[in-house]
Amino acid sequence: MNSHPLLRKYLQSYREWGFRPPRIRLARKLTRCGSEYGGYFVDTSILPQEPIVYSAGIGLDISFDLSLIGQYGCTVHAFDPTPRVQSWLATQPLPPQFRFYPLGIADLDGSLDFFLPSRADFVSHSTVRSPRYSDRSISMPVIRLTTAMTCLRHNHIDVLKMDIEGGEYSVLKDLIQENIPVNQLCVEFHHRVSVAGVEKTRAALSLLAENGFAVTHICPRFEVFSLIRTKIVQNNAKSIAD
Repeated sequence: MNSHPLLRKYLQSYREWGFRPPRIRLARKLTRCGSEYGGYFVDTSILPQEPIVYSAGIGLDISFDLSLIGQYGCTVHAFDPTPRVQSWLATQPLPPQFRFYPLGIADLDGSLDFFLPSRADFVSHSTVRSPRYSDRSISMPVIRLTTAMTCLRHNHIDVLKMDIEGGEYSVLKDLIQENIPVNQLCVEFHHRVSVAGVEKTRAALSLLAENGFAVTHICPRFEVFSLIRTKIVQNNAKSIAD
């Protein structure tokens, strides 16, 4: 008997994780912001009046960004160095709260070689060499989170979303090392482009947990995660009680 194709994908993901996949560690009422493809789950109850959102890697779907702007009054600072994204954005009606910078987010300031997608209809580029990408690469500018925050005069980030094709591991490590005050994380992990596989994602999640982040949502294939800094939840509960 043939199983449902989605069920086969889920079973494959369980096997990849050695049947020990990550688990939700903090139950919160979350809201999906954005489309089925480009959306992420956010705890909107702890957003301040004028939330600061950094969106790293936007591709051709900014439904997440527009949802946060339209419903919660966020200012979204979007980062993506790829030329096709820049061309596409030039054709879109964008609200003033959507602020775009043609830079990649990385763990260094300067430039990195990005491998082009293997298919012409794909938009994503990656700094990680993988069969998913061609052998051709182009150099594109990148910036650290700390540098971006200094330039934009931000002392914290309310929501940091990252879909940066394998670059998330080094950025998360940099985030922890620099103790960057981020309240919520929405991250797509690309362990399928990493030689280390799911163990690299497992290590990243452990590092985040050790530094005060709790998983609040996991997609069925264990690739897209939402996390909250638990201290923020505690402070919010205390302020309500007071």
